[in-house]
Amino acid sequence: MSVAVFATRAGVRAAFKPGAAGVPATDDLPPDGSFPELACIRRHVPPAGLAMAEMRAERVGAGADVALVAAGVISEEDYARALAAALETAFEPLDGALRGRCPVDDVRLIEGAAAGLLPLAEEEGLTLVLAPRGVAARRIVQIAKDDPRWPKRFRFTTRERMVRFVLRHAGATLVARACNRLKNEMPLFSAAAPHPPSRIAARVALALVAAAATVAPSATLLALSPILALVFLGWLGLRLISAATEQSRPKPLPAVADIELPIYTIIAALYREARSVEGLLNAIARIDYPIEKLDVILAVEADDLETRSAIARCRSRLPITVIPVPAAAPRTKPKALNAALPFARGAFTVVYDAEDRPEPDQLRRALRAFGRHGDELACVQARLSIDNTSDSWLTRLFTAEYAAHFDVFLNGLSHLGLPLPLGGSSNHFYTDVLRKIGAWDPYNVTEDADLGMRLARLGYRSAVIDSTTYEEAPARLGPWLRQRTRWFKGWMQTWCVHMRQPRRLLHDLGPAGFFAFQFAVGGNVLGALVHPFFLAGAVAFVIAGPPAGEENETTVAILAALYGINVLVGYFTSALLAWIGLSRRGLLPTAWILLLTPLNWLLLSIAAWRAAYQFVAAPYRWEKTEHGLAKSSRRIDALVRSLTDLERQLRGKAATSTHSLSKKARERIAALRWTSRQSAHKRRPRARMRGRLDTRERSTGLPEESSAGQSSRSE
Repeated sequence: MSVAVFATRAGVRAAFKPGAAGVPATDDLPPDGSFPELACIRRHVPPAGLAMAEMRAERVGAGADVALVAAGVISEEDYARALAAALETAFEPLDGALRGRCPVDDVRLIEGAAAGLLPLAEEEGLTLVLAPRGVAARRIVQIAKDDPRWPKRFRFTTRERMVRFVLRHAGATLVARACNRLKNEMPLFSAAAPHPPSRIAARVALALVAAAATVAPSATLLALSPILALVFLGWLGLRLISAATEQSRPKPLPAVADIELPIYTIIAALYREARSVEGLLNAIARIDYPIEKLDVILAVEADDLETRSAIARCRSRLPITVIPVPAAAPRTKPKALNAALPFARGAFTVVYDAEDRPEPDQLRRALRAFGRHGDELACVQARLSIDNTSDSWLTRLFTAEYAAHFDVFLNGLSHLGLPLPLGGSSNHFYTDVLRKIGAWDPYNVTEDADLGMRLARLGYRSAVIDSTTYEEAPARLGPWLRQRTRWFKGWMQTWCVHMRQPRRLLHDLGPAGFFAFQFAVGGNVLGALVHPFFLAGAVAFVIAGPPAGEENETTVAILAALYGINVLVGYFTSALLAWIGLSRRGLLPTAWILLLTPLNWLLLSIAAWRAAYQFVAAPYRWEKTEHGLAKSSRRIDALVRSLTDLERQLRGKAATSTHSLSKKARERIAALRWTSRQSAHKRRPRARMRGRLDTRERSTGLPEESSAGQSSRSE
């Protein structure tokens, strides 16, 4: 018997149904307006704390017990023990519970624990272990009043203890499904399941090209060059079209009251991120969303003890669930995300990276975007922007590239209704759609771009929202090269996966979407691969002229002109999109870095050829990017400017007033002094400092960078 069937027969299914936590709590209040879930702890919590919890519960639509836990007044376990005692039943720690006591298979066990339900076999029959959430405790207490014998069939525990029980007894199944579900259920979309005919055809084609180049190099070059040039120019043309798309702002929708907001799950996959954890949690804590309706899941490799220890040291009131992902190949971010997804409680799920710093209103903006469109919109992408722009010339180039990609290119594709190759973080999804389509491909090292295309093929849309997530870019060439290699390799995987059946792809995406995919994904890779040859051919012809003894000088001249045009148009297009993106972000003083566009292209070509080698030799290798090394921060600089303006305003008012500065004003000026001193320091320990600044910024209530001038970012 499944957990769901047992729960239904037991009469508690309604209290734990998906979305129950998002139902306004006031719908379940007795006529007298009391909060029965607080009865078990009224003697132990001061009246002021109880009143606060009741007011908060009415405002946000959650249980008063959840409000108390979120405020740090009581722990989830202490409340569960008090509730069990009040209902004259037991608290179940689950520490010594054997797997054989749970009479369901591993898949049902995972699903049940994620829903807060766990059946255990006892001598007298089955007992249901409950981890109350949302307004479930209130409903349980109300049911118990009508039937005092009802609670005897149940025990209470916490979500954390249930997760530990699952990982202890069904961890192998959890990670196996994380690795193999897409491969087994939708093999056409998995990079782990290449079709033998496609692989054979690709090898034969490469062998024929190599043989032709050996026997007749001139003829082969003459035949291939126009084809490569057309694809390359098609990619550049798509970028220009996206830049020319009118950037209309959607009509604002009315703000959604807190009581109507759904549960929102935030998932972050962390590996060797001890330096970044505190800053990430501080950034999440600053998000403008009821903490009672946040569901934060941190997926950490089980053997990454340093990151797990860093999480344990963080004193955060966020409702955090840590999922230690059992070690198994492939060791990739999408595998960790898949392991976390079964535990997601929210109607919506967003993915952040360890170094991400989203704007506080991002979740609300995402919900407005979902509300503005129909059911076909399954994902919204926030814009990504580099935070440590001033660290090096590489980070400045990175800033320009991100401005071109997220603020111009992806934004244009979104307005045109074309498929989006999603960015690596700040992707917001309907949770049920994400599960339905197989979630992330653990064998694709750019799982984001692949997922965007799969959504489009299955009939869903993605859109870009005007909200920014700030990220840290590698400041040194080695880490930059490894990161770009992974990206290029993932785009190669994505192109090969979706081109297994070209006619079906054309049917799924339509002609416009099909060619957008070819140019946005395939053209992106091809452009980086052929660029050094185009550049070398054009330069050689300009310097040395046509080869001596060449019979067809006209052909050589045409090829050289074709190469030169492609190179120059490529440089111009990249610089133009970056200029537009930097302009939209108010970062034109950084535009001088665009003079290094030719160098950037050569570096991209090196990364692309390195990716081509890994695509054959190590397709699932994930080269980790280290974070927490930034020396500068545009967000902190904006904070300093805001504090400086505040100081001027306060001193101006003080000069015209008979009263001295208030204590609050003096505290804010002191914060300015402290922040200015700290922002002048370079770091290693900058990750800890940024966490303190994030907290201070929240407490001072100072404004963020305006989204009109500056907005977003990714891994």
